[in-house]
Amino acid sequence: MEAAGVSAEPRRSAGRRLAGLFHGRPRLQVGTLLAGPVGWLVVAYIGSLAVLFAAAFWHLNDFTSEIERGFSLDNFRTLVEEDVYRSIAGRTILVAALVTITDALLAFPIAFYMAKLASPRVKAMLVVAVLMPLWSSYLVKVYAWRTMLSENGMLNWMLDPIGLSVPEGDIFRLWLVMSYLWLPFMVIPIYAGLERIPDSLLAASDDLGARPGTTFRRVILPLAFPAIVAGSIFTFSLTLGDFIAPTLVSSTQFIGNVVYANVGVANNLPLAAAFATVPVLVMILYLLAARRLGAFEHL
Repeated sequence: MEAAGVSAEPRRSAGRRLAGLFHGRPRLQVGTLLAGPVGWLVVAYIGSLAVLFAAAFWHLNDFTSEIERGFSLDNFRTLVEEDVYRSIAGRTILVAALVTITDALLAFPIAFYMAKLASPRVKAMLVVAVLMPLWSSYLVKVYAWRTMLSENGMLNWMLDPIGLSVPEGDIFRLWLVMSYLWLPFMVIPIYAGLERIPDSLLAASDDLGARPGTTFRRVILPLAFPAIVAGSIFTFSLTLGDFIAPTLVSSTQFIGNVVYANVGVANNLPLAAAFATVPVLVMILYLLAARRLGAFEHL
């Protein structure tokens, strides 16, 4: 018993000294708490981006096809001068923009009903319904859409009696699938933003004689704009970087497909890294524009 007491006493003393070290030092407490996550972020995320940008300036040896780690702008020159890469980048950005606009138009009425009109029970059911697609595998959802969009799929079976069929265009099919995949990422931020709008503001607008359309334009939309931008960051960036859905649903090349092909089949890591910086730069410009519009002031 004495030995146990003697051995326990130093441990208690060490604990008191440690507690005294943190007592009254909120910055030290916060810094210690965030050291692990921030360290992981720096090593795993920022570190990988640094390697990506460094590899973008490497180049392949014309004779041995080996990667040479010297500084070169050949990869970026190829992306700018070759029409095919400009077309692929433009096509990817166009689809990402279409998906973002579509999801915003679909998500806003759903989110508004959930936040302002639905009863608590219906609201809970709708939240579960919105989140339910996220519970299933990404690949399962893409393959399901691939089956539905096939020539003998369910959509053609439903449209055949009225003389219609699913359009054959790859852009349309990819837009449809991506809009479905990323819709929950738009609904939830808008719903959270609308929840923060006090009902008293809407009642005040109505008392002052504003019509519903005026209330929407002058009150609801400005206050919900940061939430729309937050949701668009998810949908836009996820569409820009996706390579699985474009591969399975369409035969048209997008940035993700080209990056994947150059890393694997073509074994041209420098060009893949250079092309992978395009979505990063696009998102940086997008975020800067959103910040200039004041979209992040109330997030």
